[in-house]
Amino acid sequence: MAKCFSFTASRDWCYRYSFSTSGLKSSTTDLGDGTIMHCWVPKTPKHYKPNLLLIHGIGANAMWQWNEFISPLSSKFNVYVPDLLFFGDSYTTRPERTEAFQAQSVMRTMEAHGVRRMFVVGLSYGGFVAYSLAAQFPQAVERVVIGCAGVCFEEKDMDEGLFSVKSVDEAISILLARTPEKLMELIRLSFYKPMKTVPSCFLSDFIDVMCVENFQERKELVYALHRNRKLSDLPKITQPTLIIWGEYDMVFPLELGHRLKR
Repeated sequence: MAKCFSFTASRDWCYRYSFSTSGLKSSTTDLGDGTIMHCWVPKTPKHYKPNLLLIHGIGANAMWQWNEFISPLSSKFNVYVPDLLFFGDSYTTRPERTEAFQAQSVMRTMEAHGVRRMFVVGLSYGGFVAYSLAAQFPQAVERVVIGCAGVCFEEKDMDEGLFSVKSVDEAISILLARTPEKLMELIRLSFYKPMKTVPSCFLSDFIDVMCVENFQERKELVYALHRNRKLSDLPKITQPTLIIWGEYDMVFPLELGHRLKR
């Protein structure tokens, strides 16, 4: 019998409703170069509120990572929440896979919505994009929050045992989980006090809805992060920056937070 109910799709609908009731609307922008960017934007931006850009990490679409924060933040800010390329409804036919290109696409989207100045918050992979955004567009980014994003890691760190995985391919098998067992491993790595068990049917459903589409392109994003990465190549940013890190982070170890601060 064909599957007629998806817990993941239903949850996604609830998040969409939550964003809408918090004063945001779904918007799609064609950047004209084969790149389509989806972004949640204020239904009615208020000129007296500062603009806040929230950039998600690798996983599901932006709603799943920012839903809990939208209601309180939207009362203080004009909140913008894009789906990064190859997540949600954002896509490009161009070959670039770097965080620099992600940042450029986000900036062009913000400009299309008339936003010239903003505060930026980036979580995990989104922190890489936020950092690049601040470095490339210092006139637009006023303040930055980097959450658990190892922007200062180097390619050699994996070989030297800094991470809990031994190779990029092993990291991809967890970050872009394709089996319930690997998704459960990701949950254990991502949460300080993870659920001990999750029904396999829920895990499989999440993979079917959120992890199958654009799998190859997402793999290329992870490879691009790691390839030839050196701390000496990381540009300096001058904006006031808040670094937030989990003491027991098992994806990007706390050492990387201290390294970034230095």
